[in-house]
Amino acid sequence: MSPIEARRLEEILESVYTEREKGMDEAKAILAHPGAAHAPDARDDDLRELEAGGFVALDGSHVRLTEQGERRAKEVVRRHRLTERLFNDVLLLGEEATERQACEFEHILSPEATESVCTLLGHPPTCPHGKPIPPGPCCGVFQRTMRPLVTGLTNFDLGARGRIVFIAPRFHDRMDRLAALGVIPGSEIRLHQRSPAFVIEVGETTIALDPEIAAEIFVKRVGETA
Repeated sequence: MSPIEARRLEEILESVYTEREKGMDEAKAILAHPGAAHAPDARDDDLRELEAGGFVALDGSHVRLTEQGERRAKEVVRRHRLTERLFNDVLLLGEEATERQACEFEHILSPEATESVCTLLGHPPTCPHGKPIPPGPCCGVFQRTMRPLVTGLTNFDLGARGRIVFIAPRFHDRMDRLAALGVIPGSEIRLHQRSPAFVIEVGETTIALDPEIAAEIFVKRVGETA
């Protein structure tokens, strides 16, 4: 199977999964879904190819995912909805740009990268549209025993040392003001206080931050591995 064929068939598996969430399993609706994105030439032959590969079972006009197809579809949907969260919540892209990027990344993220994104985001249960994100190996029991590698400054431990990984300001001029104070990605900080303002130490400088600004700073504990 060529990469283009694999991508098209992966889109169709995703369509079977998402249409099922709406209570639909008609082949016509399923083939129409990927046609709007990456598979404008999706056809009945594709469903028969997926059936021959053991990914779906066909019953007249109805389509059902097999165990193998369910697993593959969940992986695609998981990558898509996690990247929606990443681009929407962290990078603050608009809805159109977020969806476009998610449609690309759902086909190229490795399992390791997917787990890293999920952990970074704190194992979100839903996408920005409220649809459930299928859990992965990093979720479940691990969610209760492992904290995210990257967390917002507002959830950081008092007295802990960390390195700023990224800053997601709602207003661009905030980035300039923070940079002038030395609060930039790569800087090491220590959190001293949460209330009434967040007080951090950067180098030999102590800085007070409004809670709204502190919520836009994401840090990782110094010494922890990715």
